[in-house]
Amino acid sequence: MEKLTPASKRRRKKKQNAVPQRQSQLNFMKRAPEVAILVVAAGRGTRAGGGVPKQYRSLAGRPLIAWTLGSLMRAAPGATVLPVIHRDDAGIYLASTGSLRASPCLSPPVHGGDSRQESAHLGLEALSAQKNVPEIVLIHDAARLFVSETLVERAITAAKTFGAAIPGVMLSDTVKEIDAEGRVVATLPRASLRAVQTPQAFRFDLILAAHRKAAAAAVLGLTDDSAVAEWAGHHVHVFAGEDSNMKVTTTEDLLHAEARLLGDLADFRTGQGYDVHAFGPGSHIWLGGVKIAHDHGLIGHSDADVLSHAITDALLGALADGDIGSHFPPSDPQWRGAASRIFLAAAAAKVRARGGFISHIDATVVCERPKLGPHRDAIRASIANIVEIPVDRVAVKATTSERLGFTGREEGIASLATATIRLPLCGKGS
Repeated sequence: MEKLTPASKRRRKKKQNAVPQRQSQLNFMKRAPEVAILVVAAGRGTRAGGGVPKQYRSLAGRPLIAWTLGSLMRAAPGATVLPVIHRDDAGIYLASTGSLRASPCLSPPVHGGDSRQESAHLGLEALSAQKNVPEIVLIHDAARLFVSETLVERAITAAKTFGAAIPGVMLSDTVKEIDAEGRVVATLPRASLRAVQTPQAFRFDLILAAHRKAAAAAVLGLTDDSAVAEWAGHHVHVFAGEDSNMKVTTTEDLLHAEARLLGDLADFRTGQGYDVHAFGPGSHIWLGGVKIAHDHGLIGHSDADVLSHAITDALLGALADGDIGSHFPPSDPQWRGAASRIFLAAAAAKVRARGGFISHIDATVVCERPKLGPHRDAIRASIANIVEIPVDRVAVKATTSERLGFTGREEGIASLATATIRLPLCGKGS
């Protein structure tokens, strides 16, 4: 019999505790290729104001569509996610989705039509042309950013069981039917009414055929996909939705959603980072992803971007997730000469993977030369672009050490950084 040391007992216990969650993830990954999620995002969203479609409005430092896509990708890891966007929105979509596009699960967007019905149909046709046609498709509004893992699981199960299913919630208000003059003609039985949400869930062949049939018959104006399925003669099952699964429609909804995001992301974390690199031969240095001409270079295994390294460590520190060396060890030859923006982007992605966002970055560069003033705005913009936050959440300062120490003797550059992040409480969104 194996003799267990205290350390091996702890490792075995940790491994046993991890099995149920890991097995659940593996089970989902096995079936995920059967599932596709259409995200309908081609609308104009004029009632929300702001000059841009509501799905691209910023909420708590990220575009609404980025929150929605991130929620779906966490809720359904491995499923194909296909956004359907307006033909004029390619640029703003790219700017809004950033590193999310690096996921193999997120397909390049397809263009929608002039109505939600047409957009959903075009998205379904795009899925039908893919090599692996899904068994189940969920069709979700980009404006519903609070979709949960449990709701997605229920949707998939309902689609497999019933073929066509939609989430619905009970009404809390009494509903009256009125005539053209505004007079009440009936009080509807509230117990038999439901307010319908997304994701709406279908067997793929069923809903594709229904959309094709409606298009061939020039039947227009069906406001959701369940109405298309009903028109085509299918029974639609209603499963339990979630009151939290709100749809953003108006300016007030945007404000409520942002307040809710900030309330949910109530775990404030602060991390600090510090890095030093010595001067050596060269004609330029890198700071915050910006190449700056200088009469020396900085020595390092990567590109020696001392500022990016400090910020990377600050973000990892806020996550309590080691340091830059533990994730990108200098002993690994693949990082020789690597651009440090890779490290910084990876640290920022770890924050988003936890369902959080970067609230602020404050960094200081300590050197006698080169002078950073002329480059400050470019450096701030570069860092903001790398970590995917607004530039007004990035502060970069420079100081000298009054000719004292190694920086004063111009032997190298030091950088300090502080990062503030917000994460969900109790693992929400992780």
